[in-house]
Amino acid sequence: MRALVPRMFADAEEWIETELASLGTQPIRLEDFRETDKYTLRAELPGIDPEHDVKVNVDHGVLTLEAERSSEKHDRQRTEFRYGALRRSVRLPSAAEEDKISARYDKGILEITIPLRQPEPTGRAIPIEQPS
Repeated sequence: MRALVPRMFADAEEWIETELASLGTQPIRLEDFRETDKYTLRAELPGIDPEHDVKVNVDHGVLTLEAERSSEKHDRQRTEFRYGALRRSVRLPSAAEEDKISARYDKGILEITIPLRQPEPTGRAIPIEQPS
């Protein structure tokens, strides 16, 4: 049984990647972390020109990354091409300030910073009356 569980997850991961590839897109590998005042996403996008080949959109609490990869490698014996569409959508925390999102690309990593609003108090104090 112990050997079966990891294999089931590996099979599921392979199936998901195959299904996404059949839709014409590949998944973007992400890591994310949340701090008190911000939520950060880091996407692995090596070899992509961020000015021309990457789009970052946010709409109603969903951040979508889209990228197009096309590269050509030449050597003496052959030429290799790598290309394809990449796409990933992530639901943002409810406290996300969508109008203040920033993105930065450095050495193949796209880092998106989403500031978070501080939660407003939801309760209220009830005054206690005393007879005069």
